[in-house]
Formats: sequence, C-alpha cells, structure tokens
Amino acid sequence: MSVSFRPARAALAAVAIASAFVLVGCGSTIEGNPVAQAGIVPATGSSPSTGSSPSSTATPGTTAPPVTGIDEGGDVDIDVEIGDCVELGGTISDATIDNAVCGSPESNYRVVAKVPSGDQCGSDVDQYYYETYRGVEQGALCLDIDYVVGGCMDVGTPDPTRIDCDESAIDGVRVTEILTGTTDVDSCADPATYGYTHDERNFVVCVEEL
Repeated sequence: MSVSFRPARAALAAVAIASAFVLVGCGSTIEGNPVAQAGIVPATGSSPSTGSSPSSTATPGTTAPPVTGIDEGGDVDIDVEIGDCVELGGTISDATIDNAVCGSPESNYRVVAKVPSGDQCGSDVDQYYYETYRGVEQGALCLDIDYVVGGCMDVGTPDPTRIDCDESAIDGVRVTEILTGTTDVDSCADPATYGYTHDERNFVVCVEEL
C-alpha cells in the first residue's frame, strides 16, 4: 500500500507493529508476529495534477475495500475466514489477536488472504500476521485496515483504532469513498485530502484528514 496526497502532505507514520509477539496455547509456545508490509513507510506524497478530472475507470460506491485473496493454506491459532475481521494489538509480553465484527469499534483489520508464509502476501496489503512454532513459520494472515466509508480511524497509533469522527486523534481520518479500478488519487472527490492506493489490487481508499 502506498499513500498519495491531495495536496502534498508530510509522510504518515507506520500503521503496524514490527515487534515479535508471543502467544501461549495448547501447552506450547507460538510466536505471533504482526509485520508492516514493505513499501508503506515512509509514505510517498504526490500533489494532484492541475486541472485533473476523475478517472473514467474508477468505480465508486464500494463501502469496504475489496477482498480478492484466496485461502492458500497455512495454520494460525485464530479461526478466521477470508473477509472476516480481527482486533490486532497487545504488547511484546502479552500479544492479542481476536475475532471481531467488521466495522465494529473493536475491529481494526480485515483478513484478505491466508497463506503459508507472510512473504506470500500481496505487496499492497497493509500488514500481515504470521505465527511460528519452534522457529518454523506455520501460517500467515494478510490484512488490510478495516476501513468503512463514512467511518473514522486513528492511524497514528501503534494499531489503527476506530474512533468517533468528532473525537480527538493523533492522526485521524474519515473515509470518504473507496474507488475500485483505479489508483489515481485525483479520482477522489472532495472533501478527500489524500488517498491510500493499493497498486496490485487496483483500488484507492479516499480519506479526509480530521
């Protein structure tokens, strides 16, 4: 995922935890690791072109980012299917990854693919979470932030957090629309101020800075 701005703006901070987490279950130690996908930090800023018009290939009206991944295997402790949402958080000594209802206050990521290892996630996912047993990777969840059109998120915290749109935030954004069939941030209509582009899957999440 990359970030394009309209107008140009300072680079966003990472929306991920790069530390190794430890989960304990079934009498053995499973190491769970949430990892920011390469290429999202620092974000790339670009100003919209003067006099530009929305791309004719953009398809508006999507209320959530598209889920196009498949289950390619792998094994993680949490029971989730593609399209389900999770609450990812915790600390190095007490990791948490739990099931959550998509769009709920608890949900911060949506599962877009399941793969045997994290490096098999698409290059434009927001994050992936993988688990290892005795140093061997067992499986991974490829994750996108659970954006909802009209909803607000604080993306300036270690884990993205759903917030009320009038709530103070470190880096709060309101999702104005999600466009498929384009990664052109100029396709984002006002009041969007920038967009999160996903080049591999060809969509853009348009947001307004709070």
